[in-house]
Amino acid sequence: MDFGLFMEFPVADGATDQEGFGQGFRLVDEAERMGVDSVWLAEYHFIPFSVLSSPMTVGTAIAARTENMRIGFGVFLLPLGNPVRIAEEVATLDHISRGRVEFGIGRGTFPDHHDAFNSPYPESRGRFEEYLEIILQAWTREQFSFAGEHYQCTDLCVRPKPFQTPHPPIRVGITSAETFPIIGRMGYPIFVNPSRVFALSELAPHIQQYREAWQAAGHPGEGQVGLRIPIYLAETAEKAYEQPRESALGSIQSLGERVGRFAARTGTPGNWQAESERILEMDYDDWLRDKVVYGTPEAVVDRLQQLIEELHLSQIVYEINYGRRIPFELQLNSLRLLTGRVLPAFK
Repeated sequence: MDFGLFMEFPVADGATDQEGFGQGFRLVDEAERMGVDSVWLAEYHFIPFSVLSSPMTVGTAIAARTENMRIGFGVFLLPLGNPVRIAEEVATLDHISRGRVEFGIGRGTFPDHHDAFNSPYPESRGRFEEYLEIILQAWTREQFSFAGEHYQCTDLCVRPKPFQTPHPPIRVGITSAETFPIIGRMGYPIFVNPSRVFALSELAPHIQQYREAWQAAGHPGEGQVGLRIPIYLAETAEKAYEQPRESALGSIQSLGERVGRFAARTGTPGNWQAESERILEMDYDDWLRDKVVYGTPEAVVDRLQQLIEELHLSQIVYEINYGRRIPFELQLNSLRLLTGRVLPAFK
């Protein structure tokens, strides 16, 4: 099992951007000292609670201040960028980090990101697939040309090539049911964020569709499945229930409202109005049952073992500040309990 820490570089109410970066890097330093295997950086735009709009730059800073942890993107939004520039910068980071990059990618969930970058949201699936092909050619061929619907280039020689051979590991983020068989056919590992659409108990059939599509396309093995999930630990069940409660409730409300705002937009997969209503109808106990893993170390071990067995997981990307309102010292305590008393059970 591979375990990694998901990071948003949040900014607390009333805090400055400088404080957001400072606390984020402090958490990175603590995670490196605790022996955390990897960090996974979000890419957020135009939201007030995070300063992590440039994961490439932040990832480079992390590479310079750490020696062991791998640096993943969770996820890098391919349709918003220039694929040749992305290929150059990720390969450069791979060299700076001495081969510690994990290339987590996605097409982006919310339409406002695409609006601002002049990338039409209904085209995001096509741009994602096209840009990924360009990046792979840039990394693996000395010279290449490409003529697609969204991008064209001629006789490019992209340097540097990645440090890792043939390139950094690729993993695709999934937030919608339609994406499981698509990525299975493409033959890439996935990691699933169930917060908007799925209860944890609903994931198994979709993961099976991914594996069936993987095998039907003739790829070896059965694919790899990761899960991004909020995890919170405390010494007692009462603390594990109460300490993250306010933070989770705030996030549930904001997520439900944000999904509802885009329900009428063309190109959104699934029924966003129904998804918004379902989220807003959930209370804290519903969220604890269906979306997160909170508890004592012993309870968290049991729940993670259950999820790993039911979903045949190969990776868990854990979020220790779900809702972005958990005090920093409580985050550190939760991370210490996770690394010291939970993860050893899976080695």
